Formats: sequence, structure tokens, C-alpha cells
Amino acid sequence: MTDFGGDSGGRLKGVTIIKPIVYGNIARSFGKKREEDGHTHQWKVYLKPYYNEDMSAYVKKVHFKLHESYANPNRIVVKPPYEITETGWGEFEVVIKIYFNDQSERPVTCYHILKLFQSPVVDGELTSSTTMDTKKGLVSESYEEIVFQEPTQIMQHYLMVSEQSANGLLSHDTDFEEKKTKTLDNIVNVKQKVKAEIVTLKDKLKLARESISKFKAELAKVQKPPG
Repeated sequence: MTDFGGDSGGRLKGVTIIKPIVYGNIARSFGKKREEDGHTHQWKVYLKPYYNEDMSAYVKKVHFKLHESYANPNRIVVKPPYEITETGWGEFEVVIKIYFNDQSERPVTCYHILKLFQSPVVDGELTSSTTMDTKKGLVSESYEEIVFQEPTQIMQHYLMVSEQSANGLLSHDTDFEEKKTKTLDNIVNVKQKVKAEIVTLKDKLKLARESISKFKAELAKVQKPPG
């Protein structure tokens, strides 16, 4: 067992550790409403690491808060896989709260809209990041990064232990690298459009100022008293 001495709770100045995570849900339709409760889908909501590592090295438990209509809407998972499987008929917000083995670290909360139905297409693109897998069903997941700013010695140890267990990337249903590239490309395109708009507005402003100056000069001639 590692001995951190008496100052194990002290913060490590200038140290930042980032842990990428993925959270979301998978939903599969029953094809029709279930007679006993009207439910239309089976779904699974989950939290997992972006890299193939053991999150339990630094995660104590994960609290999933479901819709109040469910019996026991507060579900606690204390070891991987961090996931809840249920059935239902409607979409709602799931609150995912992550607690850490070092209790001096504040819990991190993520919010996920449980998706059961394919999002509508607007201008040739989906209005949210959902994909349809013929085997798994509908998948809706997000990438996030937990930033540990100046962790304690013991928390740094936990984080390093999980990192040492890492074995490449996990297989995710969403290609986040492709999504990142598309997002960056969109940002570049938007910046270029904004620059072009600024140039156009500056030209219009210059023309307006010139017109005002001419108008003032003409007005001064008209208002000039006869000499």
C-alpha cells in the first residue's frame, strides 16, 4: 500500500490531469406498445471511459437520477460497468453524478437527454448527435473531459493507477475524432464567414460616412449666408 505521509491531502500546485469520458444511451424499440405498461422501448444509460482503463481506480460510485415516474429513480452503481437498463415510452433528462474515491474532490455532474427516437433532419443534417445501429438500436452519446485541477497526492495516485491500466481506445458507437474534425472545420468556416461579413459592414460604414460628409458639405453651402 502506498504511503503518502501526513500531507496526503495537500494539493499539488500546477498539476492538471484530464480524464476523457463518454456518456449516453442506447435504445431499442419493441415494435409496439407493451400491453401491461404501454412501454415502447428498452434502453440503457451509461458512463464509461474514453480510453480502455479502469475508472474504479478513482471513481467511488455513479448516481443516475431517472424520471420521477420510475420506482426508485435514484440508482447507484459502485463498480463498472456504470450503466442502468430499463424500459419506458418517453424521453427525459438523466442526471449522472460521479463521486470520487478521494472525498475532497467535488462530485462531477453530467446531464443527458435520454433518446428513444431518431431526431428530425433539418437542412440535410440531424438536429442532435444520434445514430441508428441495426444491431444495437438508437445510440446517443457525448464526449466530455473531467479536469482535475491541482489534485491531492492520493487522488493523483488513483488517477495514475487508472492510466496504467489503459489499453488503447475503447470501441465507441460515435466516431468522436471525426466529430472533432467536423466541428473544427465548422468553426473555421464560421470564422471566415464572420470575417467576410465584417469586411462588408466596414465597406458599408465607410460609404455611409462618405455620404454623410457630402450631405453636410452640401447643407453648409445651402445654409451659408449671402456675402
